[in-house]
Amino acid sequence: MTDDDGFREFVHARLGRLSRIAYLLTGDHHSAEDLLQNALVKIASRWSKVSAGGAPDAYLRKVLYHEHVSAWRRSRHLRAEWPTAEPPEGGSGRDLAADTVRRVLLEQALAKLTRKQRAVIVLRFVEDLSEADAAAALGVSVGTIKSQTSYALKKLREQAPELHVLVREPKEAWA
Repeated sequence: MTDDDGFREFVHARLGRLSRIAYLLTGDHHSAEDLLQNALVKIASRWSKVSAGGAPDAYLRKVLYHEHVSAWRRSRHLRAEWPTAEPPEGGSGRDLAADTVRRVLLEQALAKLTRKQRAVIVLRFVEDLSEADAAAALGVSVGTIKSQTSYALKKLREQAPELHVLVREPKEAWA
């Protein structure tokens, strides 16, 4: 198997999860695609070293979060969402209206946080990483993860009390 094949398989196996994480970080599909593409380009150029290191998931996660947190340095303008004429594909038997409400609530709540707080919340509660793993992904101390999580949760409790409906929902329902 060539390095290119190994990289392709690595990305293919994780693309859905990585796309959801990028979307939760950015709150916008186009920005999420750009974020994920930039992270994958960076890791692809170093794939032989990354895969040999034995922790390509951790390396990709770190690149993804660092790209997200530093994005404001490159671009400070807001990105608008544009309506489409066609609704998204559906028909899976799930309650799409309830799924949409959950996604909108989560998106609006995450938008009220700073980039770092948003990254910490997604790492800790969506990706279900430990404090130590989240700290490693962001390149910060465990204490920073603890404090940012605390600040973010306090802010969410104050500014987004409607999130209580997500607490009783299974995590898969809002992914």
